[in-house]
Formats: sequence, C-alpha cells, structure tokens
Amino acid sequence: MCQFSNFSCNNKTGNTMTRQHSQNRVQNSYVSGISDTPLKGQTIGDCFDETVARFPDGEALLSLHQGLRYTWTELQHAVDEAARAMLALGVNKGDRVGIWSPNCAEWTITQFATAKIGAVLVNINPSYRTHELEYALKQSGSSTLILQGKFKSSDYVATLAELAPEVSEKLASSDLSCARLPELKRVVCLDADLALPGMLTWQGMLEHADKISAEQLAEIQGTLQFDDPINIQYTSGTTGAPKGATLSHHNILNNGFFVARTMGFTEKDRLVIPVPLYHCFGMVMGNLGCVTHGATMIYPGDGFEPEATLKAVSDEKATALYGVPTMFIAELEHPNFAQYDLSTLRTGIMAGSICPSR
Repeated sequence: MCQFSNFSCNNKTGNTMTRQHSQNRVQNSYVSGISDTPLKGQTIGDCFDETVARFPDGEALLSLHQGLRYTWTELQHAVDEAARAMLALGVNKGDRVGIWSPNCAEWTITQFATAKIGAVLVNINPSYRTHELEYALKQSGSSTLILQGKFKSSDYVATLAELAPEVSEKLASSDLSCARLPELKRVVCLDADLALPGMLTWQGMLEHADKISAEQLAEIQGTLQFDDPINIQYTSGTTGAPKGATLSHHNILNNGFFVARTMGFTEKDRLVIPVPLYHCFGMVMGNLGCVTHGATMIYPGDGFEPEATLKAVSDEKATALYGVPTMFIAELEHPNFAQYDLSTLRTGIMAGSICPSR
C-alpha cells in the first residue's frame, strides 16, 4: 500500500476524477505498513537539537588527535555558530558545500551546520587528486569548499591553487571568480597557517556568525523538510566517472538510526570511529547513528592508525568499534595489542569485505 502526499481528490461522486484533479502531481510516496519502530520524520538539524535537549551535558564528540571534547550543548553551540557564519557569507538552502578533509571535529560541525541551513554537503574523498577534485566540484556545482591544508602525501591547498590560481591572488573579503571552477565562490581552509590570500580560515569564517541571529537561523531551519536533499556522496568510479548520489535527510538519518538501533545503542554507548567521515560508514552509520541515540562519537585520529584506535577504545572505555577487516587485523596483530583494555567493547561493525575466518 502506498500513501501519497500532496494529492487530493474532491470528486463527490467518487466515480471519476476531474481533469483539475488529474493534473495534480504526486510529489512523494512511501510504502505504508505496520512496524514496531516508525521511520523518523525529522530533518537532521531537528533530530540533533532534540538529542541536545535530552542529553545536554552528555559527551557528544571527542576528536582525540585534536585534543577536543564537546558535550552536546557545546557541540550545538559550535554547529549553530558555523551555520550562522555560512548564512552570513551567502550560503543558502540548496547550495553545495564541498568538504575535502580527513576526520576532524570541523568535518562533523560542517555536517550538522549545513543540515541546519539546508545546504547540500558534498563529500570529497581525501585521497582525490587534481582531476578528481575538479570533476567533483564541477559535477556537484559546489559554491563553497572547506578543505584541510595537508594530509599525508596530499597538499590540498596546492592542488586547489593549481585548479584555481585565483585563490592565491584574490582577497577573501569578496567572492572568488575562478575560470576553471566558475561556480566556486568561497574557500575555507582549516589550517590557518596554510591558507592563501583568497581563502578564509575556519576562524575567519566564524567571525561572520554575529551577522545572523539565532532567531534567523531557527526560522530558516523551520522551513526545511525531511525530503530535502542534504548530502551528495560519490561512488568509487570503478566502471566510469564517479556518480554523485543525492541523499535526503530522511535517507541518511533513518539509515544511521536503524543501524545503531540494531546494535542496541543508547546514550551510554561510546563509538570509536576510525573509518573515514567522507564515506557513509563514518558520517551516516557513525555520526548519525550516534546522534539519533545520544551516543558519543570518538575519532582516534585524522586517518587510521591501529595503536591510536586501540588506545582510544581503552582510554575512553568505548562500547563499540567500527572498521573494515584490514583495520581489525592490523589492530589484532599490533605488537602492543595486549597492553590495552578492550573489555568494555560489546558491539561494532565490520564491513567493506568478507571477514576472514581466522
């Protein structure tokens, strides 16, 4: 049985449909049935705020490699500040905001800030090279890019400057005008020391937040619908160019919710997330799984390192751990494995490939 919204038939005879009614278009349809737990009919921003109200002093996010710890109330403040700053800079509902960075607190703050203003977050693989970055930015129509300075062998700032030399020349006080990336208007660099003249720093972006009030943000958030697009994730591109999958609040919020529900998550759970946030494993099953249940998100590092992951589980008394088989094997085979107390672990997810029998 399907339940249709935005459609009505007022034909009193009930036998035929008038031409006027037949011209109405079904905008959304959902399978209707009986289930023990209904789908969450919320936007990500509303769900986030609801969790903050339920667990204001609970630990929300720990980014251990950055030395950052947030309660839900503190994380809400950071998210709302970033959301107001983006609005002040001209980022509006439906605009594409690319994020090109390894795991960090700013990644997650951006995820929820864009969700609150209705901007579409575009996940860009941290390992992308120049041509891949150009493709993703053009194909998605990203008008804003938030990027890390460097990570491992990747120099993000230099790569972008190769594509858009204008970022080396133009002041960050006005919109960019890039020949090869005509839709790109603003760039925010998370590493202030590496930011070019045409880029804002993260702190520089936040300085614009006071131009937008909390009431203005709430008003915009109130206009959003859970069916609105909110995220673009790219396929691996195995058989051709990567495809950008456009996802709604409804898609990814319920995905995260039901995955975490299957594991029995509550506000007492603490999840170590060594998998990348740009992938659905990190940002959906990780971040949104935690947010929908009030569980704690724990990032052991900007990239995977087996001992840092073991240390995070031990030090933070984690109850859950994510990873792919190669990650778990690297942890199990680490020479210092026995030094860490992993007794608090009770659940987790291993995905990506078949789990070896030994």
